[in-house]
Amino acid sequence: MINKSKSLSIKNLAEVIALEYKDKITPLDKIIEDEGLKVFYDSYGKDTFDGMTLYENGKFSIHINTDLGNLHNSARGRFTLGHELGHYYIDSHRIGLKKGLLKPHPSRTNRKQFNQIEHEADFFASCLLMPEERFNKDFQKKPFNIGLIDFLKEEYKVSRTACAFRFADIGNHSIMIIYGEAGKIKWYNCSEGFLYKYLLYEKTVAPNTVMGEFYKDIKDDIFKTEEIWAVDIFKYVKDDDINKKFLEHCITYKNKALSIIWGD
Repeated sequence: MINKSKSLSIKNLAEVIALEYKDKITPLDKIIEDEGLKVFYDSYGKDTFDGMTLYENGKFSIHINTDLGNLHNSARGRFTLGHELGHYYIDSHRIGLKKGLLKPHPSRTNRKQFNQIEHEADFFASCLLMPEERFNKDFQKKPFNIGLIDFLKEEYKVSRTACAFRFADIGNHSIMIIYGEAGKIKWYNCSEGFLYKYLLYEKTVAPNTVMGEFYKDIKDDIFKTEEIWAVDIFKYVKDDDINKKFLEHCITYKNKALSIIWGD
């Protein structure tokens, strides 16, 4: 986790940069040009990295791996570039790279980061691409559903996962995000105000859920919303909530699944 003072510092830095430009979709190419940075989009293999920032011969350069879908101006590519810009703009990252205290390292996106440096760069990217001042205006007074996330991701040219993470952080409705692969839970994250913080099944996908049904009998990819019982997915459900239901929207691709869960 990023401590509050560091989080506020990164948020302010990223959003000041984003709001210098009038474009709603943060113009990363203009930022790169204004900073005089070099960005290289190339094939680096599928088992390497999404992005990497290097400091050589007195100059910074950013390398983006197209083999993992990081195409120029694609949603994934934009987040990866935003993440690498975090390494350039955050003082401790930039100074560490310049002085050799922080070795160049491969960055991976679209996952919950547990490494502090990577977590900070992801947070910077999120704030840069979806600055709170703009983002807030697009969901105020709107009911939450998957359509809202899909609307926002198109408005800001980000992935559904990145958009859901940002909404969980500053949205007007508490949500939980769960990501699974091959029937196993890889990570989950929720809004600070979400009613339940712990999953009943922390390693394997809960059977009585949309994601659980998918992994029970994988045939075709799904994109649907269904009701689920709180007792089927969360730990420590209160007696008063024994009949409480939540909505789960699950999106799958091959053997991967992302669920967004919310209450009334």
